[in-house]
Amino acid sequence: MINLTEVATQKLQGIMAEKGLEGYALRVFVSGGGCSGLSYGMTFAEGPELGDQVMECNGVKVVIDPASFPYLDGAQIDYVDSLMGGGFRIDNPNAVRTCACGSSFQTAAGEQGTPCSR
Repeated sequence: MINLTEVATQKLQGIMAEKGLEGYALRVFVSGGGCSGLSYGMTFAEGPELGDQVMECNGVKVVIDPASFPYLDGAQIDYVDSLMGGGFRIDNPNAVRTCACGSSFQTAAGEQGTPCSR
C-alpha cells in the first residue's frame, strides 16, 4: 500500500486537471539505476496493466507493477515546495540507503538495480 499526503494529492489533481488527464491513474515504479542502485519513477497512465496493484489514495488512483510493488509497499509520496523549487518526495521504509537527491535508494537485501519490467 502507498500513501499520498494531502499536499501531494492536491498537486497531482491539479496537474491532471491542467493536462486534461481526468480519469487517469498515477503509475509509480522502480527501475534500476541512480547513485544508490534503484530509482523511483512516476507517470500518468490511462489505466492498470495486467498484474498491477491498484489502489485509491485520497481520490487519486495509483497503479504499481508487480516487480515494483515489494520495493514501494508502505511508501508515502509527498510534495515539497521550497526556495530551491518544488517536487515530489517518496519516503520509503524499505530503503536503507538513499542518495542525496532522494530519487534513488538501496534495500536491506542490497539490490543494486536489476531493471524492472513495466
